Amino acid sequence: MDVYQRLGVKPEISADCCITLDHLQRDRGRLRTSANDGSEVRIFLERGKPLLVGELLQSECGKFIKVVGAEELVTTARCDNWITFSRACYHLGNRHVKLQIANNDEGGYWLRITPDHVLEEMLELLGLALEKELAVFIPESGAYRGGHGHSHGHDSGHSHSLHHRHEQHEHHHH
Repeated sequence: MDVYQRLGVKPEISADCCITLDHLQRDRGRLRTSANDGSEVRIFLERGKPLLVGELLQSECGKFIKVVGAEELVTTARCDNWITFSRACYHLGNRHVKLQIANNDEGGYWLRITPDHVLEEMLELLGLALEKELAVFIPESGAYRGGHGHSHGHDSGHSHSLHHRHEQHEHHHH
């Protein structure tokens, strides 16, 4: 089955089959994988817009394919202090680390990264409690990538772009 079309997250449409992808596979525009029914799926999509967990794709033959997040080894770091948590996010962002950010029902905060002993040591020194676990990793997609790192019904069927016009800026060099 060849896939060229993204439909976004559409809970009202039932999928004919599912593909389970980790965060690196969801980032790729070209991919060959197998669906849960054993059929081969070849994806040919615009690069730079990660597939969302829960997103529906439509194949050339009209089948609906749902994207499911694969469980992968991650490091989850938790803390209850907003300033400590913010510092951790700042330092990870400063290193351009892919991370997933959330809060729990008890008022605490957590972030998730792929395992890295240097980053884990930094997070522990900042005061976060770490746990290695198998979980679906849904990193934030970044401010300039036009999407959201979590699935919440955002329709990715339209294009996002960032326009920057140099003629609007005056440069004065003295």
